[in-house]
Amino acid sequence: MKYTSVKVAKFIRRPNRFIAHVIVDNNEEIVHVKNTGRCREILQEGTVVILEEAKNTKRKTKYSIIAAYKGEVLINIDSQIPNLVVYHGIKDGKIKEINDVTKLSKEIVYGNSRFDLYFETKEQRGFIEIKGVTLETEGIAMFPDAPTQRGCKHVYEMIKAVEDGYAGFIFFLIQMNGVKYFTPYEIRDPEFAMALGLASEKGVTILAYDSIVSEDGITIGTPVEVRF
Repeated sequence: MKYTSVKVAKFIRRPNRFIAHVIVDNNEEIVHVKNTGRCREILQEGTVVILEEAKNTKRKTKYSIIAAYKGEVLINIDSQIPNLVVYHGIKDGKIKEINDVTKLSKEIVYGNSRFDLYFETKEQRGFIEIKGVTLETEGIAMFPDAPTQRGCKHVYEMIKAVEDGYAGFIFFLIQMNGVKYFTPYEIRDPEFAMALGLASEKGVTILAYDSIVSEDGITIGTPVEVRF
């Protein structure tokens, strides 16, 4: 996935979930943050960030933060992008666990949840729920970075879908490259970690892939080990 117009800036502060102050073109500018998560380990004063220029000239903020450097690692923090990356990864045959797909649809309601993708192959039909991962510590990618009741609900709904005969996948897209492995962040959200472990025992496939991230784009990378 490519961004059409990007600029390098320096992060100053983030007064709330939706906006941040940055220095761009030697001026302080208020920008939109394309991630309502905490991102505290990434968005620190002085951090080099990547901005996407808005296509809508009437928008209140001219730019959005889409990525940031953590040391030498560039992390995409755009929470709207993981679904597109995984969708195109499946379409392009780059996700070996979900291949030879004959039908692929977005945003499908099942039970009390709306799963990100629905797919069909000659052998099976199933659902895929996608979670973007931006939290990394010492090479270990983790999710979530804050308690997520909605995330737990999706996991339990996916267990039900598998019990009803569907294939079920929970897909963690790590929005960076070079991590050692992925694990649920039990300290931050023990309920989600427990639910994910139960899902694995009940036949839900838990996948993690990293990403190839550049300042103006992101594409699917390679499988990453999942540890519970």
